[in-house]
Amino acid sequence: MSDVRLRFAPSPTGYLHIGGLRTALYNYLYAKQNGGKFLLRIEDTDRTRYVEGAIENLLQELSWAGITVDEGVVLDEEGKPVSKGDCKPYIQSERVEQGIYNKYIDKLLEEGKAYYCFCTQERLDKVREQQKADGKVPRYDGLCRGISLEEAKKRVAAGESHVIRMKLPANKDITFHDAIKGNVTINTNDMDDQVLIKSDGFPTYHFAVVVDDHEMGITHVVRGDEWLPSTPKHVYLYEAFGWEAPEYVHLPTVLSKSGKKLSKRTGDVSVGDFREMGYLPEGLINYLALVGWSPETNEEILSLDELIKQFSFDRVSKSGGVFDKEKLDWVNGHYIRAMEIPELSEKVKPYLVKAGFINEDISEDKLALITLTFQESISKLSDIVEQSEFLFVDKIEIVEEDAKEMASGEQVPALIEAFKNELDQVDEVDEEFAKTVMKKIQKATGVKGKNLFMPVRAILTGNVHGPELVHVIQILGKDGILKRLNDFKIA
Repeated sequence: MSDVRLRFAPSPTGYLHIGGLRTALYNYLYAKQNGGKFLLRIEDTDRTRYVEGAIENLLQELSWAGITVDEGVVLDEEGKPVSKGDCKPYIQSERVEQGIYNKYIDKLLEEGKAYYCFCTQERLDKVREQQKADGKVPRYDGLCRGISLEEAKKRVAAGESHVIRMKLPANKDITFHDAIKGNVTINTNDMDDQVLIKSDGFPTYHFAVVVDDHEMGITHVVRGDEWLPSTPKHVYLYEAFGWEAPEYVHLPTVLSKSGKKLSKRTGDVSVGDFREMGYLPEGLINYLALVGWSPETNEEILSLDELIKQFSFDRVSKSGGVFDKEKLDWVNGHYIRAMEIPELSEKVKPYLVKAGFINEDISEDKLALITLTFQESISKLSDIVEQSEFLFVDKIEIVEEDAKEMASGEQVPALIEAFKNELDQVDEVDEEFAKTVMKKIQKATGVKGKNLFMPVRAILTGNVHGPELVHVIQILGKDGILKRLNDFKIA
């Protein structure tokens, strides 16, 4: 176990959650920082909650985010999940089919560290109800602990329904160290004889995770702190097998701004939701790293390579990290503003096409101009739709009072007439026209300053504030400007 090996091991019960991406990211950062391997394993033993396409979605989103899988489940050239590495397979259901868990459970049974349990669900429910009524913590009462292995095997052979449980020793302290929580101790008298093999023959998470982590040489188990109460069971299993346990790191929960665990009820939480809204992978990863962790330098803009260099579990908070979309927008906006226009143009184009504002065959120059016009004001790619809508509507409405006031000045008819005269002098509006037309209108009318620019801006855009007027004039073009000048009526 000298080589650092970390794994992300989600269940395919839905699309990748923002909290899951952060867990994967922290695993990845630590593995890369220490020259180790990042593995992806799929824990699909709960077949009742399996979601079709969830594995493919997971791999696609990790790839989009820049998190590369060194070993484990990857997508082949046809986009299908396959196992890559020396510890195949990396999908638990396939490991069940190969009988990987059988030898390990047999060892525990033979050594008296596990036992067959034949209790019906009806009996278990009654026991728990009585325990609750007596003010006790509900747990298995150990009825089947005394059945000999020989007798149990006969009952199994006869087809009797059963599970296999871990046989915990009485009154034993189980202690482990967590990199974030510190030392944790739980007595076995406060624990349950956990089911290891279910009645359908599938291993439970608690059994499979220990076997798989051992076989795959996992050195650090980094996961959400909801798994902290289960860890003593895993630690005991390592001890029962005589194996060295990995180091444990339980991450604080990702919280909403209201302080509750981030969930589907709080809005968009899947990575795909953020991707569709137009967050860049660099922005989302940068921000997500800061939800519960901070670098020593207190920098807030960090590339993936910089995160790898600076990441440390020592600086992960013990309390939950709040996911703040406003802060995400600020971080993501930084990456948008740093992007070259040709690249950003290609990224905003699908949003403008979907909105019906432009066609696929729009010229590169015009698309670049639209992009440049709004680059400084958008925080995510989809913002370009709302920001640029005024350029593509059929008719401009002036609703704000200050815009109405400026557009109703006595000089406005003269400004409109002068603008039309300038348009009559050209076949099309180009950059030179856009840069000089306002000065020519000023010269023709004698109007200058805000009394010149604000009314013209209000007529063309519906507002007295906004993007560069030179850009707006170019994008609207001769026909677009004429239509707005002709449509304008003084309120």
